[in-house]
Amino acid sequence: MRLRIILILVALLGFAGFLGYQIELTLPSGPPALAATYTPLTQPAPRGIGSYDVLGHVVSQSEAEQLLQTDTGQEFLSPENGAVEITEDLLDLGRKTFYQESFGNDVLFTDVVGILDGPLGVSQLAKSILALKGQPTSNLQVTLDEDVKLGDRTFPAGTVINTGLDVAKGSLVPLGLVNHLDHGKLRVGITCALCHATVNEQTGRIIEGATNTDVNLGMLLAMASNSAALFRQTDVNPTEIPSGEHTYLTDDGEMATLPDPQIMEDAVDEAFLSWPPGNFVSNGDLKNNSAKVPSSYTHEAFPFAWSGVASIGWFHGLTTLNNAVFGLNADPTTTADAAPEVLGIDKDLYLGTMFQNAPSSRYRLPEETNPSEFFEQVDPTPGAPGINWTIKMPEYPKGTLFMQNGLMAATPGHAVAAELNGMSAWQNTLAPPPNESITDIESVQRGAKVFEDANCASCHSGRYFTNHRVIAQREIKTQPVRAPASKDFAKAFVPPDTYAPNVPVPLPPDPTVLTVPTDITPEEDIQLAYAQSDPAGGYKVIKLIGTYLHAPYLHDGGVAASATALAQEEDGWYSIAEPDQIGMVGTFMQGIKPDAAASLRMLVDRTLREPMVTANKANADLQRSNVSGQGHEYWVDKQAGFAPQDQTDLVNFLLSLDDDPIALPPSVTSELAAMEARKET
Repeated sequence: MRLRIILILVALLGFAGFLGYQIELTLPSGPPALAATYTPLTQPAPRGIGSYDVLGHVVSQSEAEQLLQTDTGQEFLSPENGAVEITEDLLDLGRKTFYQESFGNDVLFTDVVGILDGPLGVSQLAKSILALKGQPTSNLQVTLDEDVKLGDRTFPAGTVINTGLDVAKGSLVPLGLVNHLDHGKLRVGITCALCHATVNEQTGRIIEGATNTDVNLGMLLAMASNSAALFRQTDVNPTEIPSGEHTYLTDDGEMATLPDPQIMEDAVDEAFLSWPPGNFVSNGDLKNNSAKVPSSYTHEAFPFAWSGVASIGWFHGLTTLNNAVFGLNADPTTTADAAPEVLGIDKDLYLGTMFQNAPSSRYRLPEETNPSEFFEQVDPTPGAPGINWTIKMPEYPKGTLFMQNGLMAATPGHAVAAELNGMSAWQNTLAPPPNESITDIESVQRGAKVFEDANCASCHSGRYFTNHRVIAQREIKTQPVRAPASKDFAKAFVPPDTYAPNVPVPLPPDPTVLTVPTDITPEEDIQLAYAQSDPAGGYKVIKLIGTYLHAPYLHDGGVAASATALAQEEDGWYSIAEPDQIGMVGTFMQGIKPDAAASLRMLVDRTLREPMVTANKANADLQRSNVSGQGHEYWVDKQAGFAPQDQTDLVNFLLSLDDDPIALPPSVTSELAAMEARKET
């Protein structure tokens, strides 16, 4: 049977390759059937059908029904005023975009970065997927066929690479990868599902919105043939790399040389290999400030991004965050124009470094050529800055709080922000499945009381356990590098505008321009998120729904422990039984999955956390990628006056939190009861 499948695949790919020279052929892909996910089994967040979002201001269904009875209300809820109606069609578009849309990054990753030209190419991935025999996995393992040298490290033939790629039951393609043949060339792009959905290995079902906690992005990128093209996501500055022999013409016609390609490649590979699984550097600020991939349980989770920088515009900043993935973070060419001002790197040196070693001959910079002019000639999206499909916002090349680099991801044939807003609306409906391992209901109920007694609810407040504020890094004391990462971008910001959501893409000659309001987020939080009022910046208060799915913890993912790392002592407290299985260094970096309960105990017990932070800080890779697990010093331990059972009850409570909680803190219960009473009167 397995041989038959291989022969069929070979035949199909051969036929597809032949056709691909004549036409563009999309290989089978698409959103999974709902029955293949946990979504029908969850208590969903509110779907919001019939409500509106007016550039961040929410209008409920009942309010909208009243407004639509008047001319003034109809004008307010019109697309010309920036209003977006939540409909089933919008939600369907959002889900489709989440799973299928790469916004063109397949060209970047295939033709420029060379993701398929390294040792983790198509044949290796296909062999590993076929070996699953249709069974699911949350960590596709690939065995290297030959020795591989990356930077200063050698991976011998036979080494098993943990990719962290998820493959659903019966699937031939990893979750979040889309591929197509174009004139005989296979290209692979990345969608949101790569990082924000995962597979339960026991059931094979997809958990939509859950963080892919072990996706090994650093390893996957380091294995590419031209990972140097993504230097912006690391601490490798091309101006500090010795020159090579590749010459280029500067903007004023002078001859210059680019950084040595091998030295550059090795340096970037070493930076990527320092990223632990589940982490990614989203800010191109030339700092290796890796942060844990967040979940997509976004209902009532604003502001967005770890530092809270996505805080205005449609869906209270969620559309801004979704755009950042494709219109900023996943395509370094989109910040080429801003590179001199923000990074201190000449635009031609910036682009030349990216393209000098591209695997595709079309995108490889010729000698003695001006990189800016070359890119204009080969740009797959002419008229749109960058490789990905984008549109220029009214302020471009300046950025704003709404669109940090002045660009919005948008594909031709859709209206402005339609796909981004669709993803925002759909993500806001997602919720985690119940944690079936929680059976001690009385412990959970006691834990809700401990949560309040320990003052956790002062920040993680309300029904969704967040007060939506940004807390200064100096107060929270977590790893400091990530908090001020957007500071330099903000220095060049201008007041934010956007186009109306009914404006088509490509843009017409005179599109409707609207002002994006900034009053939906406190000014002090905006200033802190962008490290303007405080150079150390801040971190947002995260929503705690789905905590059991997302170990390790804190923004850097540094708080972790294996299921056997801790042991209970006679007095009821826990101690470290296996010191080599604590922290990120002792879990994912050793191929060991962190245990949610043990990791949460590490989070709230200072006696356990101190040696864990020490272990993380002793690892050179984690030092380089700025992962420590420090800070958030809010304790439920012996020194804080709690009993061992209190700590256990709190951990069980945190593990129980989904969109239909078993128990809520007393203050939240009282608040909800008061709201219901007001509704009745």
